[in-house]
Amino acid sequence: MAHEILINVTPQETRVAMLEQGVVGELHVERASARGLVGNIYLGRVARVLPGMQSAFVEIGLERAAFLHIADIWEHRQSGAAAERPIERILHEGMAVLVQVIKDPIGTKGARLSTQVSLAGRLLVYLPQDSHIGISQRIEDEVEREHLRDKLMTLLPQGTSGGFIIRTMAETASDREMAADIEYLTKLWRDLTARSREVPAPALLYQDLSLAQRVLRDMTVEETERVLVDSRETYARMLEFATQYTPALVDRLQHYQGDRPLFDMGSVEEEIEKALARRVELKSGGYLIIDQTEALTTIDVNTGGFVGGRSFDDTIFKTNLEAAQVIARQLRLRNLGGIIIIDFIDMENADHRAAVLAELDRALERDRTRLTVNGFTQLGLVEMTRKRTRESLAHILCQPCPVCDGRGQLKTAQTVCYEILREILRESKQFNAREFRILASQAVIDMFLDEESQSLAQLGDFIGKPISLQVESVYTQEQYDIVLI
Repeated sequence: MAHEILINVTPQETRVAMLEQGVVGELHVERASARGLVGNIYLGRVARVLPGMQSAFVEIGLERAAFLHIADIWEHRQSGAAAERPIERILHEGMAVLVQVIKDPIGTKGARLSTQVSLAGRLLVYLPQDSHIGISQRIEDEVEREHLRDKLMTLLPQGTSGGFIIRTMAETASDREMAADIEYLTKLWRDLTARSREVPAPALLYQDLSLAQRVLRDMTVEETERVLVDSRETYARMLEFATQYTPALVDRLQHYQGDRPLFDMGSVEEEIEKALARRVELKSGGYLIIDQTEALTTIDVNTGGFVGGRSFDDTIFKTNLEAAQVIARQLRLRNLGGIIIIDFIDMENADHRAAVLAELDRALERDRTRLTVNGFTQLGLVEMTRKRTRESLAHILCQPCPVCDGRGQLKTAQTVCYEILREILRESKQFNAREFRILASQAVIDMFLDEESQSLAQLGDFIGKPISLQVESVYTQEQYDIVLI
């Protein structure tokens, strides 16, 4: 199979794996308990207007009121600087307002809203309040851009209002497919506005498609040979969606009924485990080290045990070429976004550096996410950016280690012993205890009984009080308590 998509569905989550030539290229996970709100459209009710902040809180039926800033109010942005009105002139308490979520709630903050609505289709994004015709920046050829603009204008039915953004997928779409997208989006807007006149605020008017449906809208390509889904109910919903909106995919959609779990095909479960690991092995014997931080992601390339080249320079070059291909795949697999710094093994040869960069660019062409590669810096690092479209795989499936609190390292048992000794000395000066008892992990207690036994005895003599030891099996290596008896 050149290109296939596997969809594993349980009541708790939906997982999607995209396979290219039998190798997992992308992974997507959506959990029922944490489905995002971005894209949802509500009829909201203004709860409070804050003139000092030029903002408003809007009730949309969630636990917390959502936040609407004047910069995200469509009427305000259209009025121009000469006729700008303050928010208290546009909104008032109790007023019903049509809003779309542009940022999910985070922590104690409510969702962020906009009154400018956009509806995404497979080939187009519809802007019902705008008249602008835009084209994806990823379509760079000016002749092709003009051709697509003319094609859209020709296909628009007489009297169609609103604007459109032409998505990258439209490059290979037929006139019939584009016309179907126009009809779907304009009908969706008509139904949505009709419902907004019938229901009281707050109310959900439109929810963005589920992950399984977005597979049909966004992820299938011309080369996709089949889409396998292991849930009969999800298959039925996808078939209904495909029949109405993506008829070309109906024959490729299949309900998987095999005895083996669907994700056992293509070793998807194994690939998920690998995609969460810090180290990625290269077939040549080299390896990558991938570290995600809040600010950026770093990728370090190492030769490891590879010594297959004719010379050391040749070995480095071949390792870097392979690493370029694997890095491009890992970015998609892990959905790494933001600033990415790649530390290829140093190459003296300028032709080798150019070839590695060209290989990276070639491998990144498959990526549907917008990215920029800035080439080698003076320090020999490759800087690039990749747009954050959703949480990375690690952020969805993992949490910071409760033992090291995400640092990736622990204090040694010896370091903890010395902390405890200092703490006992400090407390002996403040409290007149009969005895001090140390509660700590097995490793720390073992250290006190062996290498640091003399240090413990010296402290006991110095403070003139006995010090006893007690193992707490549930304590981590850094945890300890000192009990005064």
